[in-house]
Amino acid sequence: MSTFLQARFLTSAAKPRDFPPEAGPEVAFAGRSNVGKSSAINALTGRKRLAFFSKTPGRTQTINFFDLGERARLADLPGYGHAAAPKTLRASWDALIGGYLTERRSLAAVVVLTDARRPLTANDRHFLEWLRPVQAARLVLLSKADKLTRAEGAKALAGTRAALDAAAMSSEVMLFSSKSAEGVAEARALLEEWLRKQRQECRSPAPE
Repeated sequence: MSTFLQARFLTSAAKPRDFPPEAGPEVAFAGRSNVGKSSAINALTGRKRLAFFSKTPGRTQTINFFDLGERARLADLPGYGHAAAPKTLRASWDALIGGYLTERRSLAAVVVLTDARRPLTANDRHFLEWLRPVQAARLVLLSKADKLTRAEGAKALAGTRAALDAAAMSSEVMLFSSKSAEGVAEARALLEEWLRKQRQECRSPAPE
């Protein structure tokens, strides 16, 4: 059975001290508020309401952890870049997300959701810069791709890859739609491969 199809809720953390003990590789999901992150997680796990979303941007203030079986986990990070959120709240989100990204040794991959119609906004670029020193694989999913024509999708994909290359940001990039299922199987397969690789590396004996 697919690792992602075994997903079940584990716990929520409002502060770094609330993170569950590390137990196997983790995949973290990030993205701007209301970009479709929760819908993407639900699509990848084959569930309708595993990850909840709010119509009010910036409502989620915790990192939600999910078990994926085989000692692997998924972490749903709070949405970033909501300008209307108070400065103190944005600062607490920065501390929470920053603490996770810099302290979580089990982090195997980070999935960044962006809107295919407006890929790589200033907030997206800021978050990707934040990821630069993080030792984890990266996947950018251009969400809501069903709203684009095939030509528009190809242009968005090429433009995003070019922008990442120009900024020397290493990342896989895929078109994605939780509505039409475009890219769902491909993204799931890639993430599962990264998780398998991380588990194998952890089991490998250290060189003498």
